[in-house]
Amino acid sequence: MPMQTMIAATGGAALPLVIQGGMGTGVSNWTLANAVSRIGQLGVVSGTVLDTILVRRLQDGDVGGHIRRAMEHFPMPEVSETVLRRYFLPDGRPAMQPYKLLPMYKQVVSTARQQITMLANFVEVYLAKEGHCNPVGINLLTKVQMPNLASLYGAMLAGVDYVLMGAGIPREIPGVLDAFSEHRAASIKLDVEDMPPGEAEYLTLDPADYWTSFPAELNRPKFLPIISANSLAASLAKKSTGRIDGFVVEGPTAGGHNAPPRGAMTLDESGQPVYGDRDAVDLEKLAQLGLPFWLAGGTGSPEGLRDAVAAGAAGIQVGTLFAYCDESGFTPDIKRRTLEGVLRDEVSVFTDPLASPTGYPFKVVDVEGVDRQDDRRTRNCDLGYLRTAVRNENGRLIYRCAAEPVDTYLKKGGELEDTKGRRCLCNALVANIGHGQERLDDGGTEMPLLTSGDDLVAMGRFLDGRTSYTASDVVDYLCSALPASEEGRVAMVASA
Repeated sequence: MPMQTMIAATGGAALPLVIQGGMGTGVSNWTLANAVSRIGQLGVVSGTVLDTILVRRLQDGDVGGHIRRAMEHFPMPEVSETVLRRYFLPDGRPAMQPYKLLPMYKQVVSTARQQITMLANFVEVYLAKEGHCNPVGINLLTKVQMPNLASLYGAMLAGVDYVLMGAGIPREIPGVLDAFSEHRAASIKLDVEDMPPGEAEYLTLDPADYWTSFPAELNRPKFLPIISANSLAASLAKKSTGRIDGFVVEGPTAGGHNAPPRGAMTLDESGQPVYGDRDAVDLEKLAQLGLPFWLAGGTGSPEGLRDAVAAGAAGIQVGTLFAYCDESGFTPDIKRRTLEGVLRDEVSVFTDPLASPTGYPFKVVDVEGVDRQDDRRTRNCDLGYLRTAVRNENGRLIYRCAAEPVDTYLKKGGELEDTKGRRCLCNALVANIGHGQERLDDGGTEMPLLTSGDDLVAMGRFLDGRTSYTASDVVDYLCSALPASEEGRVAMVASA
C-alpha cells in the first residue's frame, strides 16, 4: 500500500488516516508538520507560545532564514518590519545574553502585542504549508485563553486547514472561526476566578482594528475538539457556536496534559492519578453523533491504527513517535539521549498530578543524562501563558500562577497548598527546544521538562536499535498492518 495516502470519507472528502499530534511549545514545529503533510497525512503545528518562540528564533539569528522568508508574506508588512527591527540579531545572541521578553498576556493588550501573535502563527502555518498542497492543522490549548484569538486569526491568514483544541471545553471556537473567516469581530468568555454570580468578562478581537481595507474572505478551517468523555462530545456537537467537524478522542496515556479522572482524584501507590471505566469513551455511542473521530493515547502502533479503523475511527492521532523524529523541535541532544534511554530500558513516564499550574495531570519523562527542572529552580514567572485571571477584592482583574514565587502568589489571594510541586512549564517547555532563558542571577540556563505519552517506554520495538528516524518512517510503520480490505477506503493524495 502506498504510504502517501488518506482515508476517503463518505461523500468524497479526504480525511487523514494519521494525525500528527500537536505536541506543545515548538516540538510540533513547521518542519515536522510540513514533512507529515507532504506524505499525505495531517501535519499539525503547535500554536502554544509561538509568539515567544518567534522572537527567540530571531534573536538566535534565524538560521536558514526561514522565519524571515515567511514574514515577507505576512499581509501586514509594517508588523514584520517592526518585529525584525526589534528582535532580529543577524549573528545571534552573545553567549549567556538573556532573551528579550514579550509583555505577558492579560485580558486587554496592545495592538502591537496581538500582531506579534498573529505573525508568529502565520509564519508557522505558512512554512508548514510551503511546497505542497496538502492540509495542515494547528493545535491550541483551550486553557491558554488569552492568546488564542490572535493565534487563530494569524493561522487563518496563512490558510490553516484544521484547528484542534483540547485542555478545556472549546464550545465557542467554531463561532470564532466562522467570524474570522469573514473578518468579523469575535469574543470568548474569559475564565475568571472569584467572579461574582451573573457577571462575566470576555476576550475580544476585531479584525477591523488591523486593516484599512479587508483582504478576501479566509478559508474556514475544520474544527476537531479533543475530548475524553462522551458527555463532552455530545455537548460540543449540540451546543457549540458553529460547526464541529469531528473529534480526537484522547485517553489518559497520551502525553502532555491529561484530563483529570472523573470523580474524586485518587492516587496509586506511586502518586499517579487512577483512571477507571468511567474515563473510557464509548466509541459506539460516539459514532452515533455522525462525525468522524480519531483515537489518541496508546494507539501509536500498527495494531493501534488497525484496531482503531476496525472500531469505526477515521484513524489515529500520534504524538510520541513523531516527537522524537528527526524533524521534531526537541533538541538533537534530548532526542538522542531519550532514545538511547529507551533502548536501554532506562526511561520512565510519570503522570504528575501537581507539576502543571493548570491543575491538570501532566506527564513527565525521566531519562538519565537529561537534566530537568525541579525544586532547585528559583521561582520566576516571566512568560505567563498559564496565568489565571482572578477578580480581586477591589473588582479588578489580576493574574496569578501557582508556579510563580510563593509570596507573590499568596499576596494575590492564592493558597499555599496550590504552590506545592508546581513547575514553570512555560520556561521548561521552551528549554526543550533549545530556547531556554539565561538566568544570570540563578546560575545558568532554564532546565527542560520532557513530556511524552506512556508509549515512550515501549518504543524499542519501533526503534529496532536506531537512535534516529524520520517522520516518513513513522507513517510507514503505522500503516504496515492495515488489512487489504482497507484498500478500497484509501485514496491517493497528490504531493507537490
